[in-house]
Amino acid sequence: MASPHYPEGTVRALLQTDLVTEATRAALLPRLDTSPYTPQFFDGATYELLRAVVARIYPQPERVEPIELAPVVDKRLAVGDSDGWRYDAMPPDREAYRLGLGGINQAAQALFQQPFVQLPESQQDQVMEAVANGTAPGENWQQLPIDRFFEELLAELAEDYYSHPLAQEEIGYVGMADVPGWTHIEPNQLEPREPEAVK
Repeated sequence: MASPHYPEGTVRALLQTDLVTEATRAALLPRLDTSPYTPQFFDGATYELLRAVVARIYPQPERVEPIELAPVVDKRLAVGDSDGWRYDAMPPDREAYRLGLGGINQAAQALFQQPFVQLPESQQDQVMEAVANGTAPGENWQQLPIDRFFEELLAELAEDYYSHPLAQEEIGYVGMADVPGWTHIEPNQLEPREPEAVK
C-alpha cells in the first residue's frame, strides 16, 4: 500500500499564520535554512563521516535538497545539550559520538580496507547493517556498547528528522498550529487547518 501524500507547502504556509505561536515559529523557521553549515563540534573529516552515516540511515532520494541532520547533531554537541539522561553503560554524548563514528570507520577499514566515506553506498550499507546487528569489527566497540550507540543514534536522527517542517509536511503533521486548540478529536475528524491526504 502506498504511503499517503500530503499537499506540499502546508506546514510552511501554517508557520506564517497566527495559528502558530511566535516561540514555535522562531524554533521551526530556522530549520528551513539551507545555507552551507560549518561544523562547530566535529572536525571536518568527522563531520563528513557523520553526514555519510546519516545519508545511509535516512536516505532521501526523492528530495532535491535532503533534510540535513548532521548540523543538528553537531550544534547540539557543540553547546553540550542532552536529553537529560543516558544509559549507565554509555559515556557522555560527545564521547559516545567520537567513539561510535570512529568505530564505524574502523569497521569500514576492517571489512573493505577503506574509510566509510570512500565506500560505495552498497558497502556503506553493509557496514551500517553490521553496526545495527552488533557485529561490526573495531576496537572502539570494546569501549562503547555498539547496540546502545546505534539505538541512540537512530533515535536522535528520527527525532531530528521529524522535528523539521518538511518532514512534518510529509506526514501531514500540523500539531505546531495549536493556538486555537483542538476541537475535532474523534477518529477521522480533521480541524480545518489539517491537510487531507492526496489520493
